[in-house]
Amino acid sequence: MAQVGARRASPLTLMAEYLPTLRALLAGESVTIDGRYVHLDDVALDWPPTVAVPVFAAAEGPKTLDRAGALADGTVIPSGWSPNRLRDAALRVRAAAGERAETHPVVVYLPTRFADDAPAPEDAATRERASGSVVDVAETVEAFYAAGATTVVLQPHTDEDDLIGFSHRSGEVARMLRIAPTREPRAR
Repeated sequence: MAQVGARRASPLTLMAEYLPTLRALLAGESVTIDGRYVHLDDVALDWPPTVAVPVFAAAEGPKTLDRAGALADGTVIPSGWSPNRLRDAALRVRAAAGERAETHPVVVYLPTRFADDAPAPEDAATRERASGSVVDVAETVEAFYAAGATTVVLQPHTDEDDLIGFSHRSGEVARMLRIAPTREPRAR
């Protein structure tokens, strides 16, 4: 937010005001709020969605994870996390979600590079990115699911120029995960 000149002194207060306000607007409600950052006077959407729209929040630090779990319908974890680091964050988010813990999605972005000639990857639980063969990437994705992710988004490496190939190989990973006999169904 600082990069675009929108940094707030209290991002947690902003989140606490913004998320319930957005949820109410998307539900077709008329909203009045005079908070520290959000100010609306009898505002409603002219054409609210006809179905419930989940509101997700991105979070990294402990307080933001707590707030996202308590206020959002799901939490997005940015790239650069390992399954080991995610495990504690997912537990924290779900603890803050309370009664909604079982249905609170945790979405993880995973920088990915498919390369059949890549060196043997390190332990899947410590990987912050996925690289290697389709099997190597699937192993990394499984480690994220085991750590508490409900959705893993494969993010092409920054110099990826074959997006069609990337999409095909991502599909191979998804098929491998769906047919594994020990795989538990997960929300997608």
